[in-house]
Amino acid sequence: MVVLLLERTAPLPLDEAWRRLTEWSRHGDVVPLTRVTVVTPPPTRVGTVFVARSGIGPLAFDDRMEVTVWRPPEDGGPGFVRLVKRGRVVRGWAEIEVCEGPGGRSRVIWREELGVRFLPGAFDPVVLAAARSVFGRAVNRLLRRA
Repeated sequence: MVVLLLERTAPLPLDEAWRRLTEWSRHGDVVPLTRVTVVTPPPTRVGTVFVARSGIGPLAFDDRMEVTVWRPPEDGGPGFVRLVKRGRVVRGWAEIEVCEGPGGRSRVIWREELGVRFLPGAFDPVVLAAARSVFGRAVNRLLRRA
């Protein structure tokens, strides 16, 4: 398992940064070779399930996630969501926190513990580098695009 921490600031109001990061189907637009399907009907809440299918043809796998904590920002307070990864290949959790940042910007903290079932710990540095690249770009793109 690897632990990833990303921090970003964006020139967006808190509610807008939150909306962009938690509109789950949009994640498929910014993560290469990935399609996201929300399994449970909106709105997002504890128990919401979505699946990110990544890869090509027979080399694709599902990353099934469930929302276990859902606290949207209220009255200028921070927003926080925790996802538990329940796939057969990818395990772990992710947390996204959106709070007030410097100069009226939104501050995003993305934490993730990630494990790939069939890879031994010797591959952790490769998994971490790939996760940092993929999720870092995804967060940047989600925050840039309305």
